[in-house]
Amino acid sequence: MSDVTTVAVYAGSFDPVTLGHLDLIERAAKLFDEVIVAIGVHPTRRPLFTFEERLALLEEVVKPIKNARIDRFDGLLIHYCKEVGARVIVRGLRAATDFEYELQIAHANADMDGSVDTVFLPTRANYGFISASLVREIASHGGNVSHYAPEAVCRALREKFPPKV
Repeated sequence: MSDVTTVAVYAGSFDPVTLGHLDLIERAAKLFDEVIVAIGVHPTRRPLFTFEERLALLEEVVKPIKNARIDRFDGLLIHYCKEVGARVIVRGLRAATDFEYELQIAHANADMDGSVDTVFLPTRANYGFISASLVREIASHGGNVSHYAPEAVCRALREKFPPKV
């Protein structure tokens, strides 16, 4: 048994966190000693939820996963991985179309720092079509997203998009 702790980073905007995201976090937590769920901060993007709201939602839904923690990063993910001592980047794949893009990013990251590997986890079939943008779209029209997002997110979405009377 190795004394080396394997730290993995699962990064995204999580605007909002979905059941698909949560499934990947849970599965990564079984594979690695520590999983850092890193919220990307992009100054040019206009997210539905503020950074603070996304942080609070992630902290609430990830709380039961003892070896996962939430953090933030801006700039290149590969630089953040070096900063926190992560050896693995975890990426989820929903469809074959995701693979091409993700592989290109993985190759670029490996070129910049070969000590960090990318691991692809396919989404479970029941989460394969779920995306944060789909959840936002359904919620914005008053639709039920309870099959796609944790309850804390559903509550937060109802606050963002109160029912029209």
